[in-house]
Amino acid sequence: MSAVRDAVADAARTVVLPEGLARLTATGYVPDAVTVPCFFTADYTVEYDRVMNRALDKVELTCQVLVGIADDRAAQRLLDALLAGSGPSSLKAAIEAARGAPGDYALGGLADDLHVTRMQGYRWYEHQGTTYLGGQLIVNIIGEG
Repeated sequence: MSAVRDAVADAARTVVLPEGLARLTATGYVPDAVTVPCFFTADYTVEYDRVMNRALDKVELTCQVLVGIADDRAAQRLLDALLAGSGPSSLKAAIEAARGAPGDYALGGLADDLHVTRMQGYRWYEHQGTTYLGGQLIVNIIGEG
């Protein structure tokens, strides 16, 4: 899972933020300190043995997106762009681009396929004593067990 989490973060890092904003910080682990805007993989669950003999596992990966709140309207616009279903700043589009071409394995061969299935939890989050605006993306990943 470590390599999968890192690969999802690498894919997220390819988003294009609106002009004037720094690059997205993206990591496969929950960071001690946040540099906004920030994407990281957090919780995950695994359904083992979806097909007999360890042929297929299903992972539901919860990813967190946090933005600064110095300007509440600008923060919401940025978060909306990052959580959109499409567009240059869409994390969904960036992550799903790592599926590869038809017939290829996803995440550079680490998984059979992946799909960003939903966004949830659009709200204020506290991380290490600082408040951020954020949301979560749920990524379903399937692959050999």
